[in-house]
Order: sequence, then structure tokens, then C-alpha cells
Amino acid sequence: MNRKELLKRILEFRNDRDWKQFHDPKNLAGAISIESAELLELFQWIRNEDSERYGLENIEKVKKEVADVMIYLMYFCNDLGIDIDKAVEEKIIENAKKYPKEKSKGNAKKYTELK
Repeated sequence: MNRKELLKRILEFRNDRDWKQFHDPKNLAGAISIESAELLELFQWIRNEDSERYGLENIEKVKKEVADVMIYLMYFCNDLGIDIDKAVEEKIIENAKKYPKEKSKGNAKKYTELK
């Protein structure tokens, strides 16, 4: 299913339940944050070096939390008229300027710390 069909399906789901009334931008932003925290909670107290293995071993739980984040993000973008694909493309271009390969490759410094 492509993103357009997926959006249509989740909007139908929301409309069938009359939930749009609860989905203002502030509440959707909060829901995105909460669901992201639930994703992070799955990895709470897992050592960094064990997190990939743990994620793969618990992939069904991880997928459900990822889906929750994505659903709320899709509602948010739809309601504010944000083309998510275009927003990501624009951000990649911006990040490429902030983080040139020759200065940022192999390190995790913030762009303001690159020399």
C-alpha cells in the first residue's frame, strides 16, 4: 500500500469514529511525542550494544510503536497541509549543507561544533 492509500485508510478510520475533533495540532504533537516515548520505553535499561539484538527479538512490539508514531505523524501532516515527502527532501538538502561529508564523516558532533 502506498502512502496515499495508507493516508486514505487512516483518515477513514478516524472519520468513522469522529475523532478529528480531538486531533488539533497540539494534541497530535503530544500524541507523537507520547508514542515516541513508548517506543523508547521498549529499550529502557537495555545497554546500547544490546539494543539492536533486543529490537530484532522484539520486532512485533517495536513495529506497533513505530506504526503509532507514523499514524499520528500522518494525521498531523495531513491536517496542516505538510507534504511529508517534500519536507524530508528539503531537510536532507538543509542537513547536507550543515553537515558536509568532509567535516562530519565518522563523528557525531553537532553542526555548530564542526570545524
